[in-house]
Formats: sequence, C-alpha cells, structure tokens
Amino acid sequence: MQLTRVRLLQLLAAAPLASCAPRDALRVGSKNFTEELVLGELYAQTLEHAGLSVTRRFDLGTTDIAMAALQRNEIDLYPEYTGTALVNVLHLPPQSDPQKSYAIVKSEYAKRFGLTWLAPAPMNDTQALATTRDVAGRYALGTLSDLAPKASELRLGAVPEFLKRADGLPGLQRAYGGFRFKAVRILDNGLKYAALEHGDVDVVVAFSTEGQLKAENLIVLEDNKHLFPAYHVAPVVRDAALTAKPALAPVLDRLSALLTNDVMQDLNLQVEGSQKREPADAARDFLKQHGLA
Repeated sequence: MQLTRVRLLQLLAAAPLASCAPRDALRVGSKNFTEELVLGELYAQTLEHAGLSVTRRFDLGTTDIAMAALQRNEIDLYPEYTGTALVNVLHLPPQSDPQKSYAIVKSEYAKRFGLTWLAPAPMNDTQALATTRDVAGRYALGTLSDLAPKASELRLGAVPEFLKRADGLPGLQRAYGGFRFKAVRILDNGLKYAALEHGDVDVVVAFSTEGQLKAENLIVLEDNKHLFPAYHVAPVVRDAALTAKPALAPVLDRLSALLTNDVMQDLNLQVEGSQKREPADAARDFLKQHGLA
C-alpha cells in the first residue's frame, strides 16, 4: 500500500510537466531522420533566442504524417524540401530550377492548404552520384557527362527506387546518354559508403548534404545538365501561427540564409559520425557561432 501511495505521488508530481509549456507556444515539428531533427532544433532554438516560447514535437515520421499534423493544427511549422513538396505532396512533376520549384510550392501551399513557405535555405539536399578520389582520378571524373560513357567499366551502388525513378537511372540515360553500368548492386542506404570504401562498388547514389561525403573525403560529380530536382529546405508555417507570431518569419529567414550544403554536411556528420552528438548540441554550437543562441 505504501508503495502505491509513493507511486501516486510520483505521478502527481510529474503530471504538470506534460502541460508546462505556455498555451501560446509555437509547436515546432520535424520528420524522423537526422537532418530533419537537426533542422528542427535549429528552428526551435533560434525562435527561443528571439524570445518566443517553443514546444518541440520532433520525430513525427514521414512527410505524410508531418503534413497531416500541420493541417490538423497539431504543429505550427516544420522543415520541408521543395522537391518533396512538389512531388510527394502536390503530385506535380519535379523541377531542377530551384526558383521555379520554390515559386510553385509557395503558391500551391497557400492556395490549397493555407500554409506559408518562408525563405528557402541555400542548401540543396538533392540526389547526386559520388565516388572516391582514387576512382575519380583514375577515370578523369568530375561531372556526370564524364561518367556517362565510362559507366560500362564501373559498378554502381544504389537503392532499388533509383533504378526506376524518372530522376534516377532512366533519367540519367535520357539526359546524358550512356550510363550502362558494368554492374548494379542494391544497397541499404546506410551501407553504401562502407561498400564504396571497401571497393565493393565504384559509384554510389548520394544525397548532397550527407555528412559522410565530408567524412570520407569523397567526390560528388557535378550534375552539369541539371537533371536532379531541387530540394531546398524551408520552414512551412500555418498562416494562423504566422499571424499570431509575425516575428518568427524574419528570425527563421535569417537562420535559413546560413544553411549551406557544407554547413548541413558538418552538422549531420557531428550527429551520425564518430562524435555521435545529440542534434540539440550540434545545433546549439552552430547557432552560438552566429549569435542566434
């Protein structure tokens, strides 16, 4: 009986913690992968530094889940990518022109959903092909045009979707010609850089803000014909939240201007690399360097 009473007191003491955030706090969400968690912390801490109350609702899951939470008034904003919004949410064709892609999603989200896209960051987390410095030097590879006719001598590591998507291998073959690899090995995304390092493949499908690209000192081949769609990130905000807290827009716009590919590679590497830092800690140190925390 005594144990039950102690447990009851513990529960009563903990109960206020669930509702301790101010009722008018901005609810910042994120999807469930490293870069989104880092971006969510960057947004939340920047807003807090500006004097705004924030509640974190991170690790929501997929784009569909995050978007549904925004539409159901369960969160007020979260980081989204223009390419994802265009293809996965609006079901429109991908765009390689970043200005056009942003203009479409900004306009359509306002009309269809009553949501506002704030300023996009310079970072572009698009698809890419990467290789080692050794392979790039041996085959004189700097661009995708360089790789196209030499693919028959090389082995590609990719996820299954890349072999079918219009902006994947079929798109490369249409835009550049060639791209008939000697072999294609299907790899889990988390194992691709190890396969490249161990010489099991010569080229892998990458995403341009992945930290391993910096850690492994790899070469990202230039998409010189601009096949791959633009995936610039920006905060997507409920119009009601923006009306209630108009100060959030200039604050987050200032942050977004700092987020380059190099910056995101470094932050992602801190979390996923040997340091194994928490997203909140990596975000805080970066923001302190720029007077935003």
